[in-house]
Amino acid sequence: MEKGRGTGYFFGMSADSDDAVETGTEARQVYTQLVGTLRSNRAARAPQPDELPEEVRRWLAERRLLDPECQGVSSPERALRELFGEQRAWLRSAAETLGRNLRAVDDILDLLPEFRGPGHESVEVEFIEDRDRLRRRLDEFEPVGRREVLCMRTAFPGPEVLEASLVHDRRILARGTEIRMLATVGATRGPGAAAYLDALREAGARVRVAAALPLYLHVVDRTVTLMPAGDDPLGGDGDVLLRSSRIALCFAQVFEHEWDVARPYPDGAGRARHTDGSHPADEYTEQEREILALLATGTKDESIARRLGCSERTLRRMMTRITEKLGVGSRFAAGVRAARLGLID
Repeated sequence: MEKGRGTGYFFGMSADSDDAVETGTEARQVYTQLVGTLRSNRAARAPQPDELPEEVRRWLAERRLLDPECQGVSSPERALRELFGEQRAWLRSAAETLGRNLRAVDDILDLLPEFRGPGHESVEVEFIEDRDRLRRRLDEFEPVGRREVLCMRTAFPGPEVLEASLVHDRRILARGTEIRMLATVGATRGPGAAAYLDALREAGARVRVAAALPLYLHVVDRTVTLMPAGDDPLGGDGDVLLRSSRIALCFAQVFEHEWDVARPYPDGAGRARHTDGSHPADEYTEQEREILALLATGTKDESIARRLGCSERTLRRMMTRITEKLGVGSRFAAGVRAARLGLID
């Protein structure tokens, strides 16, 4: 009996090991002796734990033939019912756990992005509110090789921003990048726009104008698209940067269509005075344009001054400056000249 002590836990042995077979044989013999003692009417002391080898005691307890404290012996029928009961409870608990895990897996799968098979492409979207950060972000594409920039403009920012943009645009043009600028006629009338476009073309860019354009956008190498996030074409609500060749190619096709029907930007539109002595359209401020538009509708000086928040005397000084820039001597002539220059709609 002492031979089996310390030979190891029964479940740790392989099913067909010699030690397992020996332990099972010995355990069955012990169980038969215990049952025979209980069935006889002879007074018999219950076996004590230290009287049985540990591996035999465990073998009988695992099969519910002997309680762990070795104080009671069960019949095979009762032991089988206990094992079935325990297994049923375990299976029920395992089924509940499995169900919870399956529901958790389904919930997680619902949160995963839709599967994209071959031919699909993911789109990297970046929202940028700061214009300086946007400029730096675009500069990051240069090391990878900027070959082409397509620009569609329905408006231009102020002269200071355009001056900074011109420095950047000249730099990438000097590196051999092709720039094509497509702008609306109305956009070219903004302060500084004509001078900017003249300088851009002198640096090597190609410029065309159209009566109207559907979008304000910027396409780099037909892989990156930049467009305003809101209704403000100048990005007052922030800009969206899309990194997707498929999307960029779609916008590039829109650009090419508009480019084909546009006309070349007139040479020197932003330089010098017109032959009639008037200044080019880009030299008029928004306030001066507003005054001219109000005059064209017949608004009186008092109402114009009130709208501008200035005195009539100040308004008259501004009117004098406007007529001088237009090269005319009367308010009526100023309205005619302004309309011809496209300063008012």
